[in-house]
Amino acid sequence: MNKIVKIAIALVICLMVGYSASVVTRPSVETWYPTLIKPVFNPPNWIFMPVWTLLYILMAVAAGLVWDKIKEQKETVKIALGFFLIQLTLNAIWSYLFFELKNPMLALIEIVLLWLMIYETYLKFIKINKIAGYLLIPYMVWVAFAGVLNASIWWLNK
Repeated sequence: MNKIVKIAIALVICLMVGYSASVVTRPSVETWYPTLIKPVFNPPNWIFMPVWTLLYILMAVAAGLVWDKIKEQKETVKIALGFFLIQLTLNAIWSYLFFELKNPMLALIEIVLLWLMIYETYLKFIKINKIAGYLLIPYMVWVAFAGVLNASIWWLNK
């Protein structure tokens, strides 16, 4: 399997996770979320879909670049992709906790774990392929911002 196919498979997986999160998110964005007190730096709702789409694309390219090194570094790549799948699962769980369960506090605890797992994935990826590691930086920054936003929403609505 060549690099492009690996990136394409990773892209399908990442976009499926993003789509499943949007299915959980959408009903609450129209009902519950507008009732919350939000901080002044809360972005408009329309910004989230294009940002997350871009981040899922960057994640998929990063995963595909790492996966492409499996012949040279089998065990290292398997461990790195394992971390990637764990953080991707945590990514999906956050939407469920925040929007489906309507529990910003539990989502806040989870987003800290998510950020730590993304950081660990970054550390693993950068040792295998520097570009793959760099592609995760916007994701880490956005999730850090989302964590601050999550914490602010929890604080303002407790």
